[in-house]
Amino acid sequence: MKYEIFMAPEAVNDLKSLTARNRSILLDAIEKHLRYEPDKISRSRIKRLRGTAKPQYRLRVGEFRVFFDVAERSVEVLAIIPKTSAIVWLEKVGKFK
Repeated sequence: MKYEIFMAPEAVNDLKSLTARNRSILLDAIEKHLRYEPDKISRSRIKRLRGTAKPQYRLRVGEFRVFFDVAERSVEVLAIIPKTSAIVWLEKVGKFK
């Protein structure tokens, strides 16, 4: 089952601010991990976030974290954040249950 991948405007801005190398690595990882099984939990890559209504999941790609939601046949990438800023971003933007 193939999922459509949509990028929120904030995620597009996050990508634009990165180097071409990091941008390429992140886009490859997003395609590889989110195109077919975005909700497949793994110990090291994809994690379902507990206690948050939005974002639902986090993908780890090196020193970056990709926060995304899954709905039926689509994936919405909400943000691409450096690991060091991830907790602050979640507290500021995340919607908690």
